[in-house]
Amino acid sequence: MAELPQSIEDTLALLEAGGYVADRALATVLFLSLRMKRPLFLEGEAGVGKTEIAKVLAATLDRPLIRLQCYEGLDVSSAVYEWNYAAQMIEIRLDEASGKVDKKAIERNVFSEKFLIRRPVLQALSGKPGKAPVFLIDELDRTDEAFEAFLLEVLSDYQVTIPELGTIRAAEPPIVIITTNRTREIHDALKRRCLYHWVDYPSAERELEIVRRKVPAANERLSDEIVRYVQKLRDMDLFKLPGVAETIDWAGALTEMDKLALDPETVSDTIGVLLKYQDDIARISGGEGRRILDEVKAELNAA
Repeated sequence: MAELPQSIEDTLALLEAGGYVADRALATVLFLSLRMKRPLFLEGEAGVGKTEIAKVLAATLDRPLIRLQCYEGLDVSSAVYEWNYAAQMIEIRLDEASGKVDKKAIERNVFSEKFLIRRPVLQALSGKPGKAPVFLIDELDRTDEAFEAFLLEVLSDYQVTIPELGTIRAAEPPIVIITTNRTREIHDALKRRCLYHWVDYPSAERELEIVRRKVPAANERLSDEIVRYVQKLRDMDLFKLPGVAETIDWAGALTEMDKLALDPETVSDTIGVLLKYQDDIARISGGEGRRILDEVKAELNAA
């Protein structure tokens, strides 16, 4: 198992070893989060690489990745634990058939850990010392405030209370990464327990490096044109701006088509890889898309 980074430079090197191109600000807050054993709260638009940070950490530190994918209506039975009721009923029937009449003993038996189904939160608190898992709480903004309130106990003391068993505490706190796409505000009480970082769209230079790493087979000229084109799209008032994930997908798609450079027809045919709303596609499919492509070609020729 790899050791935790001992400096910001080590953190940058750790992320780079996992193929993640990070800036120093992100590496700094991640380093502090690991050193202070505090959850890291990552906020930003969809597709900018928030979730990938947790995946890279788990891979480079050789630790299990436990992911809690949030959604509307998420409750304790889905996120934390539930009892295996079918197995409990069978156990009760077997006890009764064998002649056991001590109801308290039967109750203690059926509410023991062997009938406990551990969901992601409880799994994250059950890590072994020295190899605590990376616990990803993904898209927290999709849940409701009631679930946020429950997380306060987990993030404050790294413990969960189960009425039938008592309080279960982590032998070693997990590495907690929380992501949100900011579709709603998260309560301050939860944010105070975390270190915060806004993950923005990358600069053109950093995004080009990301494309080179993720799609190494892509032509150099094509990669440069793709990144410049996407960067210009992000300056427009679109309903949903393309993220880094879409840039990578577009580069991969055009490479599969053996394209060496962008042209109007190719952009029009593949724009659905980059943009996911018809109003945005309709706007780019007209003269606006050609204008952007002309600007990209002119800039590269001048360079």
